Amino acid sequence: MIEQQKLIDQKQIESRKVYHLTKRFLDIVLSTLGLIGLSPVMGIVAYEIKREDGGPVFYKQVRVGKNGKKFKMYKFRSMVVNADQLLDELKEKNEVDGAMFKMKHDPRITKIGHFIRKHSLDELPQLVNVLKGDMSLVGPRPPLPSEVEQYTSYDKQRLYVVPGCTGLWQATERNNVGFDEMVRLDLKYIKNSNLMYDLWIVGKTIGIIFKPNDSF
Repeated sequence: MIEQQKLIDQKQIESRKVYHLTKRFLDIVLSTLGLIGLSPVMGIVAYEIKREDGGPVFYKQVRVGKNGKKFKMYKFRSMVVNADQLLDELKEKNEVDGAMFKMKHDPRITKIGHFIRKHSLDELPQLVNVLKGDMSLVGPRPPLPSEVEQYTSYDKQRLYVVPGCTGLWQATERNNVGFDEMVRLDLKYIKNSNLMYDLWIVGKTIGIIFKPNDSF
């Protein structure tokens, strides 16, 4: 069975000290430059979120990082204030298979939320998570604790590395594929990761801001 396949040697991944140190250095430099350079855009987004419904600008959510470590991930709020409470009513309308929830026409998303999600601007506050070391610029999407509870041992291999603001799944297929394919792409990235691969994914992600893919 696929769950029993040992596709990744975690010790081998962690032994790549030079790559991980260089990646961390670039994370700090690029996230700092990003926060400074994108501050006007972030200011406009914050203003529009506040103007629409008067609610909080930012949204904090507990996610699971490397080796199961939990942390608070930051995003611009793109949904109504009580979105988490409404989730139980919508779970049966989930449009993807596996341990995650996606709904193309989610009624919880605000007007400005639709725009910032389409252009991936809601993810910009995660640059703070990158500076803190909870996340990297590139890596697997950090899952919710409730999602991890449904993971097989095969799926948990996603947690061998620091999660990212973007990754191979986000920069290529995004919502065109389900959970199993997302895991496959994440594991492909983990096994083949290098600095050039990371920069290629970052470049693809920047392109999505101007020419959105099927994100929702």
